[in-house]
Amino acid sequence: MKIDAVGVTTTNMTKTVEFYTQLGFDFTGLDLTEGHIEPATPDRSARLMIDSVEIIRDILGEEPRPANHSPFAIRYDSPEEVDAVASKVKDNGFVVVKEPWDAFWNQRYAVVEDPDGYRVDLYADLSR
Repeated sequence: MKIDAVGVTTTNMTKTVEFYTQLGFDFTGLDLTEGHIEPATPDRSARLMIDSVEIIRDILGEEPRPANHSPFAIRYDSPEEVDAVASKVKDNGFVVVKEPWDAFWNQRYAVVEDPDGYRVDLYADLSR
């Protein structure tokens, strides 16, 4: 078994793509008018699925809603990269829920929030 994909929903595909681009996802060549898109991810990485609210509402029969915790985490190569990505997110008008800090479990960690309220953990090992 392996986790193959994680998903979020969006009320504004353009704004959501802008946010996830700050985190390093590649949307080159995707049609942002589609209700479901999957940006390019590194080999062996889980896919990110972004669906319109309308598609998920149709599937679930109710409004999708984010949790108050992160549905997934992105591992970066260095603590400095975590700091840079969190800074870029903030500088571009998105929410940094928890500024980067050195966690007791030996990782540089931050929590950011996409335009629809989905939280994403950003981390890197401190020992690198």
